[in-house]
Amino acid sequence: MATADIIDGKAIAEALRARIGGATAELASRHRVVPGLAVVLVGDDPASHVYVRNKGIATKKAGMRSIEHRLAADAREAEIVALVRRLNADDAVDGVLVQMPLPPQIDAHRVINEIDPAKDVDGLTEANAGRLLLGVKGLEPCTPQGSVILIKTIEKKLAGLHAVVIGRSILVGKPLSLMLLAENCTVTMAHSRTRDLAETCRSADILCAAVGKAALIKGDFVKSGAIVIDVGINRVGERLIGDVDFAGAAQRARAITPVPGGVGPMTIACLLKNTVLAAARRRGLPDPEI
Repeated sequence: MATADIIDGKAIAEALRARIGGATAELASRHRVVPGLAVVLVGDDPASHVYVRNKGIATKKAGMRSIEHRLAADAREAEIVALVRRLNADDAVDGVLVQMPLPPQIDAHRVINEIDPAKDVDGLTEANAGRLLLGVKGLEPCTPQGSVILIKTIEKKLAGLHAVVIGRSILVGKPLSLMLLAENCTVTMAHSRTRDLAETCRSADILCAAVGKAALIKGDFVKSGAIVIDVGINRVGERLIGDVDFAGAAQRARAITPVPGGVGPMTIACLLKNTVLAAARRRGLPDPEI
């Protein structure tokens, strides 16, 4: 029987979205600014279409302007780059997001780095990645940002805690490690070449799994009383499960995120947060209190 507290990402994200809605309303009333989020979707990936639809609904619900550009799967890279440049120049657009994955003929790195860093609400351009590394204010990637928010609902002061991040992607693992380091955690990055992964995980006060391998992290990998953040989403038959064996880990952890309903809802909420921040910063306004 599970003993860990379940970290309710849906409820926490809903509360965050409510605060974002308040900040958006204040921008509109005091400064006549309505933040605009433009999403570029290329191709016919079914999951991407679902994500974009959900982002559009959430954007409008928060009082922002939602703009969608859909391109065919055989779109040329030059066509996408030209669109991104037009969105960069459009003052009504505060955030530009290019939905991943892109078709194989497109250089995703080049397209992402065409985005104006001030409008890079995914936090993936070289400029914003560099700012994160340097500890300079920028727009931070959404999923890692949401993960840190979830951790701090359980433990507000993270200084001195040992965090183990499993996975080294530019989307989650690397930026999450930097964000936890900024919270004065001692951070270990683990990955597919880590020797004795189980023993490394057992040393963690905060254990974050972001590798995309179903139930890779077994219950006995978890230190008693640890906070477990499961970023993974893996389809197994008709079910979605995380990178962590939830049932086993929940018997040892202090708190754990479920899959689905944990980190996922926070990603869209933090995307909206970044859009509001971008709208304010682009106009020289102070960051809204969110």
